[in-house]
Amino acid sequence: MTIQKSTDKEDFGRKGLFRADSFKVFGFEFRCNAQLFIPRLCYNKRAIISPQFSFLNYLCDKYYIMAKDDLFQSPDYYLTDELLSDEHKMVRDATRAFVKKEVSPIIEDFAQRAAFPKDLLPKLAEIGAFGPYIPEEYGGAGLDQISYGLMMQEIERGDSGIRSTCSVQSSLVMFPIFAYGSEAQKRRLLPDLASGKKLGAFGLTEPDHGSNPGGMVTNYVDKGDHYLLNGAKMWISNAPFCDVAVVWAKNEEGRIHGVLVERGMEGFTTPETHNKWSLRASSTGELVFDNVKIPKENLLPGKSGLGAPLSCLDSARYGIAWGVIGVAMDCYDTALRYAKERIQFGKPIGGFQLQQKKLAEMITEITKAQLLTWRLGVLKNEKRATSAQISMAKRNNVDMALKIAREARQMLGGMGITGEYPIMRHMMNLESVVTYEGTHDIHLLITGLDVTGLNAFV
Repeated sequence: MTIQKSTDKEDFGRKGLFRADSFKVFGFEFRCNAQLFIPRLCYNKRAIISPQFSFLNYLCDKYYIMAKDDLFQSPDYYLTDELLSDEHKMVRDATRAFVKKEVSPIIEDFAQRAAFPKDLLPKLAEIGAFGPYIPEEYGGAGLDQISYGLMMQEIERGDSGIRSTCSVQSSLVMFPIFAYGSEAQKRRLLPDLASGKKLGAFGLTEPDHGSNPGGMVTNYVDKGDHYLLNGAKMWISNAPFCDVAVVWAKNEEGRIHGVLVERGMEGFTTPETHNKWSLRASSTGELVFDNVKIPKENLLPGKSGLGAPLSCLDSARYGIAWGVIGVAMDCYDTALRYAKERIQFGKPIGGFQLQQKKLAEMITEITKAQLLTWRLGVLKNEKRATSAQISMAKRNNVDMALKIAREARQMLGGMGITGEYPIMRHMMNLESVVTYEGTHDIHLLITGLDVTGLNAFV
């Protein structure tokens, strides 16, 4: 974040800056002479400003505090903000401010270098992005499912790889430990995962078993005072530097169970996956188990069978359904701004019919996705959302975001492929998002099975 002194009075209206007397946001303390009262609310034991004020830019006396190059304005064509509580909007706006301050200024550089910004981990923990719906007694923020979705939306607007880190930590590591772990496992691991002191990974996909996880060959045998684990998992986010992995493996009877594999266990290695064109700012790797001794107390006792890891995927898919709306909004907002500024044939390209058609279709699809996920969030809060409903939202919204990213890229012409704009990075990331947590085609079959009752998987 930069602080600029300015005497240009016109900037006040153009950048939509607000005045305040004295406040703190993410470690910055600001003071000015204006006497506008801003009510303070408490979120996750931290004081933040109420949602009716912008978290992006503030005018303090004669200073502008401005996130570099992130001019994002969120589209809300159907006034869906009216469906959100004050807490929902507060969480969303705080997360949006974090992304503008911490993610947007650095993400293009990290993506170009195919490096993961590890310095973000404690900052993500600080805003409650790790296990936001986990109860406070275990270190979480105790938020509802809509708040979780809105956080993923804002973080993924920054980058899908950063959201992936949060999704894995929250839905694929903390959730199964909370839902299926022993009390001792919860007390030992969840607070450190919530604070970012430990990072987790989720091991389900294997080199030869992706869409058919039930065919996994990773297994463990009972050796009396411990289990002996062998096998490998592939395409694992956070693997290269995870401290603990929730690994799904078959016992001697072929029943799937979750086991906690921890960094330092002999025979446990996590080689990194290189040469990716997608999720370049995310760390991906393998989990390899060569006669790894697992203490018996590291078995998740609460649930077994394929339904256990699939329930974790439900939570992650739900976060994705919200997250990709952030990508779509960012691409739309970028294309809209560009269409108003780019002059061809003597006028802005936004004045031509084909460009307006693209923009009109983008905002329509974004609005539909916003309503879909809001309703799904209500059902999740009421514990009535089905796996098939979550599947539909993940498939629909990722497909929507991909199409919008591609159209936005075309609108920007050659500039659309450069790192000066986020669109091409979003496009490449979405090629992973449309594949992981269930491919587009698999989700079509889930919906087909749900409406017909006929299994087309086999």
